[in-house]
Amino acid sequence: METASTPPTVWSQETALKEKRDVWQAMKRGFRGRCPRCGEGKLFRAFLKTADSCSVCGQDFTPHRADDLPAYLVIVIVGHIVVPLALMIETNYSPPVALQLAIYLPVTFVASLALLQPVKGAVVGMQWALRMHGFDEENPEP
Repeated sequence: METASTPPTVWSQETALKEKRDVWQAMKRGFRGRCPRCGEGKLFRAFLKTADSCSVCGQDFTPHRADDLPAYLVIVIVGHIVVPLALMIETNYSPPVALQLAIYLPVTFVASLALLQPVKGAVVGMQWALRMHGFDEENPEP
């Protein structure tokens, strides 16, 4: 019984001549909620649901696999802002714990919600620019 295997991708001059994709520009466009390819069409159709395709250039967004990376990145970003702020305030002023909870919990919640969509857009933009997860026209994933 023979098993079918896909041949390994070999570098050639043709693969090097593909359309150049700027990672930083794609991430900035995604961060703003725009198509990483053209920068005009909307990337999201709902808060965290990506559109099926760009309404301007027709780029297909269905192969993206952001999964949990945006949430982890938001936790790291917000944690690096709120925790030092909380430690500084606790060290210098020692407010009551109830007051600290009344401030830090809403700030953390609002900052997390505010960053979640832009960070997911940046991740999708990075995946598009690096031709990951089916964004490569020459080697689409099933």
